[in-house]
This record gives sequence, structure tokens and C-alpha cells, in this order.
Amino acid sequence: MNNLADPGVISDILKRHGFTFSKGLGQNFLVNPTVCPRMAEASGAGPGVGALEIGPGIGVLTAELAKRADRVVSLEIDQRLLPILQETLAGFEQVKILNSDVLKTDLHRLIAEEFAGLEVVVCANLPYYITSPVIMKLLEENLPVKAVTVMVQKEAAQRLCALPGTRACGAVSAAVRFYAEPEILFPVSCGSFRPAPNVDSAVIRLQIQKEPPVEVLSRKKFFATVKAAFGQRRKTILNALTSLLALPRDRVAQACQATGLHASMRAEQLSLQDFAALSNALFPDSYD
Repeated sequence: MNNLADPGVISDILKRHGFTFSKGLGQNFLVNPTVCPRMAEASGAGPGVGALEIGPGIGVLTAELAKRADRVVSLEIDQRLLPILQETLAGFEQVKILNSDVLKTDLHRLIAEEFAGLEVVVCANLPYYITSPVIMKLLEENLPVKAVTVMVQKEAAQRLCALPGTRACGAVSAAVRFYAEPEILFPVSCGSFRPAPNVDSAVIRLQIQKEPPVEVLSRKKFFATVKAAFGQRRKTILNALTSLLALPRDRVAQACQATGLHASMRAEQLSLQDFAALSNALFPDSYD
């Protein structure tokens, strides 16, 4: 079993396999030996738990998950990494590497086939360029997952965990709060990666909620309302919703009045409850 905490060992492995990093795939491999154990522990990996990992890189985090969880399945899009992972993870019989794109993978089927009888958590060092799409896929597909623990760019972490009603909040912040309870766990410096990116990162955990904290008639219309409000966040909700939802101005004004919201408010001033009430008032006949 390789000592993946040794940068020299990592360099030797990559050199022997003739591996070069792909900017297009956002490859910045986590090599800091102190970070991965903390991530794996925070993820909830342990006896009776299956861990789904996205983008294992050379397997540093994978190995830490395998030391704790009963089973680990890692999705790796880059076929060039498969022989490297076969070497670095030799000895971990409970680990399975799939050459697959998470955004095109049927995760319901994967979890049913690979983690039968186990509680499931997700843990990953996500490439910056697909952070939001991956997180929203994990949340929106209503997967049987307890928690999602991921490393993302520091600014993305702050945005994803921002409270509704604050300036840092955006459409994705509200969407995350609809499905999960997010928290920033700890920062990670850019020097923890190879090659080192230009920005720092942070590890966040999304504790999946069994039920959303607000009641909406239509999730589709709720998210459309949130997206529209933040789509022109410098405008008032009256102007933004009228424009981007293509609704009559008086209909939006009446919905604001019915929910006790001032039409001159902006998206960042609304709570999750405000957005739920507003979407229900705008689309009272929509159900899904």
C-alpha cells in the first residue's frame, strides 16, 4: 500500500504513469495529508456506511474513506487515472472505481446496486467548474443520502452556505437551504493541492433534510421564482419577476401585497419562507 501522504511517492507514481494534469477537467489533486482524514471523518463514513466519492484523483481521500466505510464507490471521468488508482488503492477490497461522469450517471441505480443495506454519504473534492451542477444534481434527485461533504472554492462555499435574507445569498444558496442544512467546516489553503490553484478552498457539509423547511405548491415554480428574483438582483422583485417570469405587472404586485412583501424589496432581502409564499401566490394553480 502506497504512502499517499508523501509528496515524493505521489510524484513518482504520476511520473511512472506518464500522467499530465488536465486543465479542462479542473484537475487539482488534494495531497495535504492532514485534510483528507478530517474530510472523511466529517463525512460520516464509518461502519454500516457506504461512501460515494466523485473525482478521486490519485486516491488520497478515497483511501481515508476506505479506512472508515464498509464500501466506497468512486466515479472518475478521466480514464488515464484508472491504472494509477489501481496501484494507489491496492489492498482496499471494499473500493470500486467506475469510469463515469457523475452528471450522466443514474445515481439512484448506482446506490441501489452498490450500497444495498448501507447508509450512504457523499464525499468529494469537486472540480471548481462543475461545483454547482454536481451539488444540485445530488440535491434535486432526492437520493437516499444522509449528507454531502465536499471541498469547493472558498467563495463558492460562502455562497452555497449563505443565509437567505443576506447579501451573500443567491439562487443556489436558497436552493441548497430548501434541501439541506449547510455549514462550512474548515478552510483549505491552495498549497494543499497539486498543482496549486490560485484560490483557497473550504470543506462544507450539507446535511440532507427529510422534508423541506417550507411548503410549496410547486417546486418547479418555486425555483423559477427564486431564479428570476436573483436573475436581476439589482432590480426590485416587482421588476425582476415581471421581466424574467413574463408575468403581468399587476399580478406580481398583487402577489407581493398578498404575502406582505413590499414590491420594492430585492431578492437578497427575502427569506426562504418569503419565496415560498410568493411563488404560491403567483402560481396558486400549479402543483407537482
